[in-house]
Amino acid sequence: MKKKEAAKPNIIISTLDAERLGTLLEALPANSFPCRDELEEELDRAEIRDPKDMPPNVVTMNSTVRFRIAPSQEEFCLKLVYPQHMDDKGGAVSILAPVGSALLGLSQGDEIEWPKPGGGVLRVRIEEVTYQPERSGDFHL
Repeated sequence: MKKKEAAKPNIIISTLDAERLGTLLEALPANSFPCRDELEEELDRAEIRDPKDMPPNVVTMNSTVRFRIAPSQEEFCLKLVYPQHMDDKGGAVSILAPVGSALLGLSQGDEIEWPKPGGGVLRVRIEEVTYQPERSGDFHL
């Protein structure tokens, strides 16, 4: 008997993020990062909204989010960034990383199962969106 797949939560993405991510994905070679197909599927199923209409508890690009990963229940607080904004300080996660792709568009309290490189899944739960550019009026980051 096949294991029942967990239902995916609704995701919301801004028009600006959708446009920028589409451009990024078009520029990258196929198979250039793990979970590319899953990220593209998420973008395809996302509800797209104007940045000014973004709910304040949704993870958008350049948001800082506090989240847990199961089964370890380890908690992280990281900024979701485009790959060119990664640095050595360790306070950010790239949208191209499996956890980064999983975070995008989720709301506080949402959980999602996401494939891990090499097999298995991560279960990511959004605890809090501590900073969201749209909530702060920063519409052009």
